[in-house]
Formats: sequence, C-alpha cells, structure tokens
Amino acid sequence: MTRTQLETLQHTLRNRPVADPAPGLDQQRQFFDAMRAATPLPPGITTRPGQLGDVPVVFAEPPGTDRSTPVVLYFHGGAYVLGSAAAGVPLAAGLAARAGGRGISVGYRLAPEHPFPAAVDDALAAYRGLLDLGVEPARIAVAGDSAGGGLAVAALVAARDAGLPLPSAAVVLSPWSDLTLSGASVTTRAGDDLVLTADTLGQGAADYLGPADPRSALASPGLTADLSGLPPLLVQVGSHEILLDDAVTLAARAAAFDVPVDLQIRPGLPHVYQRFAGTGQLDQADAALDAAGDFLRGALAPALAATVRSA
Repeated sequence: MTRTQLETLQHTLRNRPVADPAPGLDQQRQFFDAMRAATPLPPGITTRPGQLGDVPVVFAEPPGTDRSTPVVLYFHGGAYVLGSAAAGVPLAAGLAARAGGRGISVGYRLAPEHPFPAAVDDALAAYRGLLDLGVEPARIAVAGDSAGGGLAVAALVAARDAGLPLPSAAVVLSPWSDLTLSGASVTTRAGDDLVLTADTLGQGAADYLGPADPRSALASPGLTADLSGLPPLLVQVGSHEILLDDAVTLAARAAAFDVPVDLQIRPGLPHVYQRFAGTGQLDQADAALDAAGDFLRGALAPALAATVRSA
C-alpha cells in the first residue's frame, strides 16, 4: 500500500455519492448492494443461486467444483438491515479462491422485518444444510464482514450449543460483535472512520434487536458469549474504524477461552477495506485476502491431504 493509494481512497470515501439525503430502506439496500457488487470476482468464478436449509444462497464456484471442494460459508455485512446473498459474493469468492475452495454467500433475513434471532437462525440453518449435503465440517470454514462477522461467530456458538460438529476455521473482517456499542473506539475513532457512524450502528442495533437484550450472547458474541471450543479464528480490522475495539475485544476473549486466534490490525485503513481487493485501489486489500487465504489453507490442509491420499 502506498501513501498515495490511501490518500486517494480516503478522498473517495469522503466524497462518495449517497443514495439520497434521506433515503428509504429499499433505496439504501439497492445502493449497498450496488456498492458491494463493484468488487470484482476472481477469474473463472461462476455464480448460481440456490438454497441451504431453505435459506437463499449464492454459490461462487471455480471450475471442477465437487462435494470434496472446501467451502467458505460467508455472511455479508450491512448492520443487519442491509445486504443480500449477492452482495456477499465478491468477498466470499475472493476468500474461497485464495483458500482453494468455493464460496457460498448466505442471504439471511434482514431487520426490521425479521428481528433477532432470525439472522442467527438462518445462519445456523444454512450451516446445517451444508452438513446435510454430506460436506464434511473439516472442509468448511465460515467467514463474514461487519455485522456478518459478528453473525459468523454467533453461528459458531449456536452450532456448538446445538451439538453440531464445527467447521475448521473462521475469518471475520471488521466484525461488529458488540451491539451495545460499548467499545471506546466508537468514540475515539469517530473522526477517523469514513464509513460508519455510531448513529448508523445504533439504529441498526435497534432495528435488529427490538426488545431483545443487546448483551445476549448471540447478539453480542464478542462481548458476552462463551467462546470455548470454537475453531481457529482470524480477525482483520483497520485502525481507522469505530469497530476497532470490537475486533480487539473479540480476539482477546477468544484467546481467554483458548481459541487459537490471529488478530491483524492494519494502520490507517477503513471499515471492510478488503472489499477493494482486485480494484487496483488498495494493495493492502489484496494482501489481506491473501493472508486470510493462507490462514484458511492451513486450517483446511488436513482435509485436503486426506483427499489426496484417498484419490
């Protein structure tokens, strides 16, 4: 990453167009999906819609995909009120391609139409659906960005508590894992964050939670959940994020529960900076996904080695 790249990106974020001075929710959703779709897919990836456990998904697959191909089950961001399976495809595909696998982006239900715990229920249903297809958990990793990062952790906790075998690893990008907004960086990084505001997150939390307790383990897994037994975790975050402390606290609590965890904080970078991978705008975005791919390859290696031995 060059200083020029970062300065140019910061200028772009400060001056990016908005959908409308007071956009309705439908317009916000269209704008968010269009923004996320701007991230290019890796070469050779084909996409197709489908379902897992009656939850809509989009498969992002390289040539030669079969049931033995590792899976990255991906949960998009959007403060639980924005986003779609299609919006999550670029990052799902980018991670999966670097891990030598296929991506599946999950279209979980959104608030306020479907409040907590609908998103967690859908995430768990999609994971169950993948297992029901005969995909071995050792060949599965879960991932997500922002709210989807918190949801990925909540899904792991829910799967463990349901007695399901857990996947091999998890990658979370700029996770929102504390819906109480208690992290100090919500205030201390407010002047640096060019993507999120406390008001935006507060409204998303209110829409998602309704009367539910924001400290619930499945709403704020980085703050209150028992994380024991979870698979190895990679957490990536930029230092110019109001969610910086969410990432740091999640990683620290995972370590306290003896979960192998790797926390990667990159200076000066914005919320979910990985979405700029493949655009030529930010070399660090490509480097971050490369690092995440290496992490996932290492976690999936035993299952891949077993495939080679049985071939």
